[in-house]
Amino acid sequence: MRQLTALDAQFLSVESSTTAAHVAGMAILDPSSAPSGTVTRQCLIGLLRERIHLAPPLRMRLAGLPFGLDRPYWIDDPDFDLDDHVHESALPAPGDDRQLAAHVAEIHARRLDRGRPLWELHLIHGLSGGRVAVYTKVHHCAIDGVSGSEILVSLLDPSPEPRLVEAPPEVTPVAEPGLLPMLAGAFARSITQPVETLRSIVRAAADLDTIPVVAALPGARLMAELTRRIAGDDRPLPELPPPAAPRTPFNGPISAERSFSYGSIPMSEVKTVARSFGMSANDVVMTLCSSALRRWLSAHDALPDRPLIAAVPVAVRTARGGEAIGNQISAMIAPLATHVACPKERLATVRSTMATAKRRFAMSRRTWLTDVCAMFPAAFSALATPALFRLAGMTGTGVNLIVSNVPGPRAPLYMCGARMLSYHPMSVVTDVTGGISVTCMSYDGRLDFGVVACPALVPDVWSIMGHLREAMDELLALAGEQEEPRTAETAETPEMPEMPGTPKTAKPAETSPEAAVPGQAPPVREKIPA
Repeated sequence: MRQLTALDAQFLSVESSTTAAHVAGMAILDPSSAPSGTVTRQCLIGLLRERIHLAPPLRMRLAGLPFGLDRPYWIDDPDFDLDDHVHESALPAPGDDRQLAAHVAEIHARRLDRGRPLWELHLIHGLSGGRVAVYTKVHHCAIDGVSGSEILVSLLDPSPEPRLVEAPPEVTPVAEPGLLPMLAGAFARSITQPVETLRSIVRAAADLDTIPVVAALPGARLMAELTRRIAGDDRPLPELPPPAAPRTPFNGPISAERSFSYGSIPMSEVKTVARSFGMSANDVVMTLCSSALRRWLSAHDALPDRPLIAAVPVAVRTARGGEAIGNQISAMIAPLATHVACPKERLATVRSTMATAKRRFAMSRRTWLTDVCAMFPAAFSALATPALFRLAGMTGTGVNLIVSNVPGPRAPLYMCGARMLSYHPMSVVTDVTGGISVTCMSYDGRLDFGVVACPALVPDVWSIMGHLREAMDELLALAGEQEEPRTAETAETPEMPEMPGTPKTAKPAETSPEAAVPGQAPPVREKIPA
């Protein structure tokens, strides 16, 4: 019997009539390689039935006390039925990208049923060119970006022929805890909560100058330095600008509706820019986001003179996603160079500020997100979080947006024999983190983007994808100017460096992600998109 952590429970508490806290992704498939030439709902149910043991979050549901008196527990659902989780629909002709995006956005806006395991899969027919789409969402209290990606690849194969999967081991189902044990646990935690709160405050105090909202308060930096010295840590830390998010049109109270756009950029283009300017592929991603958002804000006559502030999820996971349920993440707060007009200076600013942010993150405790969630009793968080988030959205505190980059498989993968052409991840928007999130994942030679927004704040979400493409063209032009003329003997394209990945430990050093191994789901790690 496993109880949700304070961070996991916070993802439940944040949900309201306007906020859904699940992570998702949309895979576009070419069914021409499938044995039957198509992908059916029954085929997907059969695939899930065979491999569900590889993904514990998909077969467990929540059990808890009324009024959120304590954090819920994960238990095996005795009434679990795949038919309740796998859905099917079809687009009307012509089935273009905007129709698909609107359909997926409507599904993405709906919250999951907490009386069942917290996930859904939607098979969508009617796409142009005979393609199909598979949209999957799982609640953020059950998975983070890394474990979600590993669950995805556990359902995929390296060829149209399904790989052999070992039979599930015999396990004893996790039974629902009785009311009295749960009440006893809640009572015990209420007694120890003041001690836990004090510990969390002490742990978080050393990083007060990097925590959104708090860092903008007078004396936050001085308090952080004093706490570190008392703890015996006198290392000189890289100094970051205060993470004070400027007000933008996409920051404020969000509505319950969602909009979605998606697209892809060749990884070869990203690597060309990275090689030309001696930077990581993740620096390029952050530069793309800076340039695209600057264009959008300029077009809406709302460009602030200060950099936007992005929350960047970072994995601190030590176990593979299939072996654990819940979140093992932190967040790095990073400025975007939206205030820099010159494209070349903007790129240099991103490279410099991200290098500083990563060095600071590597030297910090990296637990501030969990510590903040653990400061408050479960009942208080469950009842107060939606109101506090709404208030933060109205007053303009928090961050401007979430930017997340997940390295994925480098070889093509297949689902039910159909080749996965692209995979577009989708994240969360909240009153605190802004009405837009930009997520991308590398897959099979491309960088696949998914942009989720609140249409009341960002009415033209497809323009963001257009600006990302324009930003990439701008960087390629700069890279062309940077390249020295080469002779015929050296004109062949050199081997590109692989996209850096984050190791499983918390240290954000950059190493290459492991390649996809035939017959084995390749590990996918959440990345600091520097």
